[in-house]
Amino acid sequence: MSLHGCSSSDRRDSPSRANSAEGNGNVVATPSKPRLRLNPSKEHKPDVYEDMQLDFNPSIYSSLEMYLHPNMLNLPRDDKAKYMHEILLKYLPLGDRNRAQKHKEYRQKIISNYQPLNRELYAMNPATFFLPAFLKAINDNTEQSFRSIMSEPSPGIFVFDMFQPHFCGLLLSEIENFEKWVTETKFRIMRPNTMNKYGAVLDDFGLETMLDKLMEGFIRPLSRVFFAEVGGSTLDSHHGFVVEYGKDRDVDLGFHVDDSEVTLNVCLGKQFSGGELFFRGMRCEKHVNTGSHSEEIFDYSHVPGRAVLHRGRHRHGARATTSGHRVNLLLWCRSSVFREMKRYQKDFSSWCGECNREKKERKRSTIAATRLDLFRREGESTA
Repeated sequence: MSLHGCSSSDRRDSPSRANSAEGNGNVVATPSKPRLRLNPSKEHKPDVYEDMQLDFNPSIYSSLEMYLHPNMLNLPRDDKAKYMHEILLKYLPLGDRNRAQKHKEYRQKIISNYQPLNRELYAMNPATFFLPAFLKAINDNTEQSFRSIMSEPSPGIFVFDMFQPHFCGLLLSEIENFEKWVTETKFRIMRPNTMNKYGAVLDDFGLETMLDKLMEGFIRPLSRVFFAEVGGSTLDSHHGFVVEYGKDRDVDLGFHVDDSEVTLNVCLGKQFSGGELFFRGMRCEKHVNTGSHSEEIFDYSHVPGRAVLHRGRHRHGARATTSGHRVNLLLWCRSSVFREMKRYQKDFSSWCGECNREKKERKRSTIAATRLDLFRREGESTA
């Protein structure tokens, strides 16, 4: 069994990474090889880049700015953006750049021609989107407040009620309206990923800003507490989409990992049976195809309005939806900082099940070898 990340068709987000290395103490305003520091300037408040015409998500620039050399932090915003842009371009070959430009044009064509049904969806309105208990927990912003509204039925899998039924209904009707427009205009759209043949990328028809705010204001606080070891506090880009299961749609979803650091999965409805998620343990790239252990096996049944939050590297799949129509909102949250940092790591025992087992085995072997050596020496001294 081979697992592959579900690659987003939104190519603009996928290469959003940055080269990170420790600063050498020199002024680095215009170095020959743009680079970042390994450790961020935690006290620095980065600029906002939302109003600039950029090739990458503006949030990425704000995140990366924390990793600029201290001598650069007070430079004009345009200079910092240009410097970080050079770093980001290293991860976007010319062919990908051309595809990114074409996708930008594709998205603009949709937004220019599609007429939204529910415009209130396109601006974040927490009071009408979220359940009061969820909103209060986020506003309190403590681990205790978060845990008060969620359960952790299996390690690394968090379940909580999130959206108001009214919001779920609005989003469902917006999706139906978009699909109707696609059919009537015979517009060929890109599907969410390589595994789903049905569904739509929400970012492509105008919901990108709303989903950015969802990630930054509501998912990142949770991830900072529960997924810190995979860049939860530095989430800076996303891929947002819906998937549909049922008759004449996708039936199930194969065993895979997501192209994300943290994944939010919320069932929007409607009436259905089946479709359970099955989880089989967290794995790094090296161990993605290893077997599962009994304590890693967990199945979850969807409930409309209820969210599941987990690491993107938590292997999972979806069983067949046996009747009805199931629609889920997915938000793949990514950290360009974490993706760069993990290039320098070999051990992921803080979250990868197999790395952790190998580390424990090495420790056990070392202790056993030390004990044998001590017994040998003791025997020699008494001989």
